Amino acid sequence: MSLRSDSRRQVSGWLVMSAYGLVSAVLQLVWLTYAPITTAAAGHYGVSEGAIGWLANVFPLLYVVLALPAGIVLDRWFRPTLGAGAALVAVGAGLRLFDDYVFVLAGHLVVAVAQPLVLNAISKLADGCLPDRQRPAGIAAAAAANLVGMLAALILGAAMGADGLRSLLLIDFGAALLAGAALWFGLRGQAPQEIDTPARVSAGALRALFTDRRTRSLGGLVFVGFGVFIALTTWLEPLLKPAGVTNAGTLLAVLVLSGIVGSAVLPAPVVHRGLERPALGATLLITASGCAALAIAPGMLVATVVVIVVGFPLLAALPIVLDTTERVVGAAGGSTGAAFIYLLGNAGGLFIAVAVEQLLGRPGWAFSLLALVVVGGFASLRSLGKGTDWIRAASPIRNPPPHRQFW
Repeated sequence: MSLRSDSRRQVSGWLVMSAYGLVSAVLQLVWLTYAPITTAAAGHYGVSEGAIGWLANVFPLLYVVLALPAGIVLDRWFRPTLGAGAALVAVGAGLRLFDDYVFVLAGHLVVAVAQPLVLNAISKLADGCLPDRQRPAGIAAAAAANLVGMLAALILGAAMGADGLRSLLLIDFGAALLAGAALWFGLRGQAPQEIDTPARVSAGALRALFTDRRTRSLGGLVFVGFGVFIALTTWLEPLLKPAGVTNAGTLLAVLVLSGIVGSAVLPAPVVHRGLERPALGATLLITASGCAALAIAPGMLVATVVVIVVGFPLLAALPIVLDTTERVVGAAGGSTGAAFIYLLGNAGGLFIAVAVEQLLGRPGWAFSLLALVVVGGFASLRSLGKGTDWIRAASPIRNPPPHRQFW
């Protein structure tokens, strides 16, 4: 009887994680809707290409501002906050159905506000819904769903074009409604003790995220890795164009697809075997080598090999870091810990992408800069201890429920 009960809870937990993954994927669909059709969309709405570009840019900008507040609210009122985030995704997608740029921008702003409420929940949701042994796989699956959403946005936008824009927006809205409803019902079906660990996040806890050696090092790794990924997705086309590569969009799709496979197969065995540090080190080495190869010998063949080889570990590193961060800060502060990681990842994306933009006329220098940035990530890796003792040491959770303080 007990075994059947445990089995039912596991199935229920995975259904919730699946619904959460769908909401996360829809977020990426909305974010990148116009990326493959920027010029045509500008003509459709009668605005500049820059105005269409801002539909995507508001997401990382608002995330940097709202990441930590959203994490704090999630740790205090997890279930209603995550439900509100899913609802806002549907509302924002619905606003875009009004065929006017003002409503489209408003819809993107609403979804951009929802983004940290949804994404920051990944670690805590997996901890509350799944057994410890399955938590890394749950985090990896949800992180992979983000990449699936990105890939779907690039493929659908390119396939349907501006002529199919109305249908594309309807698909996004319908997917947002279905995913939000599935997550809402899933959250209602979870027992309170399995998903709710209310925590009041102290000011000292927020300071410690930036000063504790472990979280600071993990944040530094994400700043570098996620930042380089965003820079590549933003500028790969103009950087490779002088070398005669004209189908950078296909290369980006291959990069994301390779990352999806990596996220599906790498994180769980790495975490179970305590190989976080060597796996992250190998990721830095492979990424730096790939950027160096593009600096030395840009071309279609080299670029294809690089995006496959680099994408596989680079995008899989994020769920590894998220799982490790949750174990460092403890379950009660899991959402704030995830917020810290995503905050530094988006900040790295903005900073590194702007730096690379200054070198668009010199692609070799731009790829060399990316390689040097990745090499700099070894400084963060070096400050982490060997083995897994550094993860378990000095757990910041001190006080018991119902209202935990962490750090």
